[in-house]
Amino acid sequence: MDTVHNFSYGLLNPGLAYATSCLGAFLGLRCVTIARVYEGRAKARWLVMAAVSLGAIGIWTMHFVAMLGFSVPGETIRYNVPVTVGSMLLAVVVVGVGLFIVGYAPADSPLGGWPHLVAGGVIVGLGVAAMHYMGMAGMSMSGSMSYSLPLVLLSLVIAMVAGTTALWIGTWIRGVTATIEAAFVMAAAVCGMHYTAMGALRVSGGAMPNMTVSAVNDAAAVPGATAAEFLIPVLLVIGLGTFLLTLAISVSPSEDEVRTDAELQRRLEQLQRRLEQLSRRG
Repeated sequence: MDTVHNFSYGLLNPGLAYATSCLGAFLGLRCVTIARVYEGRAKARWLVMAAVSLGAIGIWTMHFVAMLGFSVPGETIRYNVPVTVGSMLLAVVVVGVGLFIVGYAPADSPLGGWPHLVAGGVIVGLGVAAMHYMGMAGMSMSGSMSYSLPLVLLSLVIAMVAGTTALWIGTWIRGVTATIEAAFVMAAAVCGMHYTAMGALRVSGGAMPNMTVSAVNDAAAVPGATAAEFLIPVLLVIGLGTFLLTLAISVSPSEDEVRTDAELQRRLEQLQRRLEQLSRRG
């Protein structure tokens, strides 16, 4: 069995991965907070932005920033581009499903919405785990990967607890400071799930299922793209998207401002109806 290193550059990659997850969690929770005060398409738009923030930045980007510190001595590690991109789309879609379940839960739902919260949290958690293991399935190396079942199950539990906690926080949190604190907690849970799952990984010498025997000792024959060829450019693109998303959130009205505008609009409509009634009487 080969030795697996998850901290090839010391604490650099875990630190950057945690910071990335904090950023994605913060942006996602801010989008959820804003979505609470909207209805219809506006709510859906902000929930989609939250799904992209949490799925693509807080989970997927965090995963692959951490994976840049992953190495197996003597192994050339490459990435299957379609599978790796598919893992990002999976994370966004599944997180979005969980957010929409909670975001559109009826106000008078039983138990104060807890059934929707738990259902959404379990779905989000399974999405986090599925993204991780799909991303790992997109890796190519000459060795064969296997997993310790108890640690895999533990990573699933951590992911579902993290997903439920994130959605629960999104239902009540207000203010930038509280959102930052919540993002720290959520990012710690996501990173904890990641490194628990990585602790379950076992790499044994020999060919991967998608490799020929002649390619086992030929590093150039390992299929896929290297991190420099694929992951780093993609992370730069996501970084640009993160900047644009941050800009959109920063210029959007706050939750209190939206409520104030809605109340003002309601009063104006009432005043207009009253004037119309008086004009008809006159």
